[in-house]
Amino acid sequence: MYARHGSLTWDVVVVGAGPAGSAAARACAKEGLTTLCIEEHGTIGYPVQCAGLLSASAFAECGVSRRSVQNEVSGARMVSDLGGELLFDARTTKAYVVDRCLLDREMAENAADAGAEFRLKISASGIRGSTLLTRGVRGREEIPFRLLIAADGPRSSVARMLGLRRPATYLAGVQADVPCAVDPRYVELHPNASPDFFGWVIPVSATRARIGLCAREGAKDHFERFIARYGGNSLHLASGVIPLGVMPQTYGRRALVVGDAAGFAKPTSGGGVYTGVRSAKHAAAVAAACVARGTFDDESLRDYERRWKEDFGRELDIGMKALRMRQKMTPQEIDRLCRALNDPDIIETIVEHGDMDRPGTLIRKLALKPRLARVMGILFASGVRQILTGQENPHSG
Repeated sequence: MYARHGSLTWDVVVVGAGPAGSAAARACAKEGLTTLCIEEHGTIGYPVQCAGLLSASAFAECGVSRRSVQNEVSGARMVSDLGGELLFDARTTKAYVVDRCLLDREMAENAADAGAEFRLKISASGIRGSTLLTRGVRGREEIPFRLLIAADGPRSSVARMLGLRRPATYLAGVQADVPCAVDPRYVELHPNASPDFFGWVIPVSATRARIGLCAREGAKDHFERFIARYGGNSLHLASGVIPLGVMPQTYGRRALVVGDAAGFAKPTSGGGVYTGVRSAKHAAAVAAACVARGTFDDESLRDYERRWKEDFGRELDIGMKALRMRQKMTPQEIDRLCRALNDPDIIETIVEHGDMDRPGTLIRKLALKPRLARVMGILFASGVRQILTGQENPHSG
């Protein structure tokens, strides 16, 4: 039996206390909405299922102090493993390496300070009309709500309960903290470490790095081969899932789906904090409008989808096409691309227009430079025409 404690109907119930969930809870509470956030784990921010590399824009969106920052990076090195390399350095901070446990906890604290209530070790078990059924340390409960925000990650149980179609593709990720000598200024990208995505070396300091990769299949085997280059010594091992491809509809039945639960991870990097927090803020704005009007039908919720699409929808679409292009490239083509891009003028363009969160601008800038004919020839052969023209290849998988 489910117990219903008290008569309070929450304006908003947020499921999941990751960055997207805490951002939604904070924004809703600041709008004056009665807000409850539930989290299935007993500790916010754990277990860690993220590389912990945030662009400067993503970190700013989180609205936190520098307490979680472990390192700042100014550039990146792409290594093809066949001899081709590309290094670019903006000579200013482009991204932060953070302790995700501390980051997530501070975001939840900020939400609580704004007036949101948190309950830990409680998970959603069902939805009955406008009542969320939960189970956990408080037993089985019924929690009435006006609006539900699903921020419960790639395998979102709330989205499944609502019958919403899920993202199309999932990548498995494996990462370890490894003691090794690295240049703390640069993230390393190894596209040939995985046939589906890439491997990474993220410097936590000059003597420690987070080394990992993502793949559709055989992630463990790819990872073991990759990490062997660095001695195989691991201080911490983490695994997770990255959803790629936005779910067909991100709202419905008094619910809005945000962050990884909606498939908002960036296909070019796998990162989801920037889009997750942005989507959470859009969801909060729509929630406030719905509560003010007292309307929670699908037509009222549709504005949420319009808002996030106008904000970053095109970037996700470009990123997905870029990922499909990358997956068609052979190791030899990737090596040729690294060598072709290693030109001072191209590197200057990358430094000036490169954006981890919005790659479309850089792609268009590169495409418009006549002197990049060699590079564009390689990319066109791999399907970049789809990105520049917006047309899909009918023969692609």
